[in-house]
Amino acid sequence: MRVLLYGSELSTATAAAALSSVGHCVEWLPHEDTPWSTLVNEDWLRREPQLLEQIHDAQNGGALQLLSEINADRVVDVVWLALSPAQRDSAAALLSHPSLAHGEAGVVLVNNSTFPVGETERLHRIMGAQHTSVALPDTLEEGRAWASFTRPSRWLLGCDDPLAEKQIRELLRAFNRRRDAFQVMPQRAAELTKLAVNGMLATRISYMNEIAGLADTLGVDVEHVRQGMGADSRIGYEYLYPGCGFGGPSFSRDLMRLADVQVASGRQSALLEHVLDINEQKKETLFRKLWSYYSGMLEGKTIAVWGAAFKPGTARIDHAPVLTLLNALWAQGAHVQLHDPAATPALRAAVGPRNDLVTFVDSPYDACENANALMLVTEWKMYWNPDWQRLAGQLTDKLVLDGRNIYDPDFVASCGLQYRGIGRRADPTPL
Repeated sequence: MRVLLYGSELSTATAAAALSSVGHCVEWLPHEDTPWSTLVNEDWLRREPQLLEQIHDAQNGGALQLLSEINADRVVDVVWLALSPAQRDSAAALLSHPSLAHGEAGVVLVNNSTFPVGETERLHRIMGAQHTSVALPDTLEEGRAWASFTRPSRWLLGCDDPLAEKQIRELLRAFNRRRDAFQVMPQRAAELTKLAVNGMLATRISYMNEIAGLADTLGVDVEHVRQGMGADSRIGYEYLYPGCGFGGPSFSRDLMRLADVQVASGRQSALLEHVLDINEQKKETLFRKLWSYYSGMLEGKTIAVWGAAFKPGTARIDHAPVLTLLNALWAQGAHVQLHDPAATPALRAAVGPRNDLVTFVDSPYDACENANALMLVTEWKMYWNPDWQRLAGQLTDKLVLDGRNIYDPDFVASCGLQYRGIGRRADPTPL
């Protein structure tokens, strides 16, 4: 099929690489705000496993062509939109192009963007009734986008036209062979389902964080509670890990979009508002633990921070807890020594010249040299099994604050360190 993709999101880049790898003729028009010359140098794209290599292979093989503008004589079978929520006007402008809006019948519009519920219908009307449309919400996992597109656990397909469904099944047939991964439903249902899923996941995380806070107050190890809850078949273990808050360009954005949908429908969602509030509060959890430990006397302290990305496997810091944490530390006069294997360039760009407040280092242990305490913010695999004896010698106050509960409190304490997690704690046992 002849496919025209529009956008500069991770979902656009992944679709371009994947569709061109299985024989489709793909033309990719990056959004004008982020042309290819900029996009190709983005850390988040360069660090996605296999993705950039697949794009270059498709370009070299001729299956993928990068465009800077759309031509009047463009002939396509599929228009695939994967844009940010702020780029709705750009989508409308593209679909108003004469070669699309007034072309021959048979073009399928694929809305892979997170737009308001009902937006696929509106965009279809711009193209014209002679074409068809589907909503295909973005369900990629950042850090493994190629794998989640080419071996999907499911596709949420919002489709009100059997012909459009048939064409999309053919478009994605190469990625749908092990079993039928399509879950077909009306367009608006698919758009709302994407938002509702992330809302439910966020609610589970925030609820578990609330339980962790209660466990702290009651002197209970929240790990026992988590294991007990997860063993209940009605609940399960997924997304029950307490931590110092979630972030990311999609997750947080989808929650806000779902809240907007509620308001636009005349319905206030106290639950969603509370979930968002809890998450923002939890981004301050590690700071509050540090503040309590030092009785508010943080001026002049040096704090080691491991991790800045909103999750392991990505270079992005969108809505990441580290941003809230750094501002709180700096406001109290603390200096930060920070390590992250991927997100340092993005963090440098976000915080600007703060040489007096933060030192970016190349090694996790360099971050801990002459530091008072260590705060783990992002659970990169390289942080899971550190040399605890070395850290005990580096950290002046031998304090470890684990924002993701990845360490064994008793083992850390046995190495002579004081451990503070989310709903967990342990102190060295005197000899």
